[in-house]
Amino acid sequence: MLATLDPLGLPLTAQVVEGNEADDPLYEPAIKQVRDTLNKEGVLYVGDCFISASTIRAGIEKAKDYYLMPLPATIIPTEVLDTYLKQGRDNNEVLEPICRYNDKGELEEIAQGSELIETVTGETDGETISWEERRLVIHSIRHASAQEKALNKRLKKAKKAIADLTRPLRYYKCITTLDEWRPAVDDILKHYKIEGLLEIDAQESIIKHHRRGYRGKPARVEIQQVLDVQVQDNEVALKTAINRLGWRVYATNAPIEKLLWDDAVLIYREEYFIERGFGRLKGNYRSLTPMYLQRDDHATGLIRLLTIGLRVLTQLEFVIRSKLAEEEATIVGLYAGNPSRKTSRPTTEALLGAFSYIDLIRIKEAEGTSYHLTPLTALQQNILKLLGFSSTIYTQLLE
Repeated sequence: MLATLDPLGLPLTAQVVEGNEADDPLYEPAIKQVRDTLNKEGVLYVGDCFISASTIRAGIEKAKDYYLMPLPATIIPTEVLDTYLKQGRDNNEVLEPICRYNDKGELEEIAQGSELIETVTGETDGETISWEERRLVIHSIRHASAQEKALNKRLKKAKKAIADLTRPLRYYKCITTLDEWRPAVDDILKHYKIEGLLEIDAQESIIKHHRRGYRGKPARVEIQQVLDVQVQDNEVALKTAINRLGWRVYATNAPIEKLLWDDAVLIYREEYFIERGFGRLKGNYRSLTPMYLQRDDHATGLIRLLTIGLRVLTQLEFVIRSKLAEEEATIVGLYAGNPSRKTSRPTTEALLGAFSYIDLIRIKEAEGTSYHLTPLTALQQNILKLLGFSSTIYTQLLE
């Protein structure tokens, strides 16, 4: 359980937990530990949906701190979201754009939204308190587009699955009665999460096949029962569902003079800093997995040791990126496969990789011992300069 200081992504606290319980109870001890570490008021806690529990929000409010998180469906169900959107339409609210610079340095609109105020109540330390909460109703452009594409794919797959129910296929017996067909269709709609988005109708019918007499067999009439299925989109329900895509409600108790609503969205989107920390702690040969430690205290010690290394990685990266941003400069030569590639946001791993090929060689001769040190390249000298280090911290190895 990490709590990091943004925008460094620097771990402030690291709690080693068993992992066999829900995440919700872990947040309050982590917030208390951060509060004891910083010993100041007015801290903004940014978290995911798990931090939205009323007791956690009430505790942050009582401590005169601030929070920012998206509200889950348990707090903002579909009906409440529809109410917020309807209020905006009825009041002819104009959605304010949220923009940020993309990788090409161009200002790009990423979302739109509006804001409303709700009075909420929560209990903390046996005390019930009430406060005003700002709720930011945000529509993400890219998220809405991705969700619509996913919805169309699910609709296409569901239609095919419904058609296959009554289509004779090899090794599969098709359904010919409504009693079997209806529950099968319900299962398909539930599986693809598109209940109410399709208009489906089926009629039972009888087909008579007249067979001629052949090789002593008399002429006969074979009766086959089939289902005639009609599937089409429910245009009204589908339009309503599409209009609901990409919307999310964020909550904060920070006043607008402390946190502008568009800044709040951008701050939350930067939460990947903490995820990068988790990514550095797992997934490679120096990581927590696989971990062949039998004793809990050894596992705890290893995690704490690695979080110290994580603090070094995040600080080094932040210093370099801040210096490059201040000088409006880039660094070249970090990527072996593309030596001309420029970047203003290098990773610590790439920076340390630039120092991989240096050697200190001791040569024993009859007249004495001499040393040879690989000279620093221009790239390595530039990295040390950006860090504020003198090259003597390297050359003094000869002394």
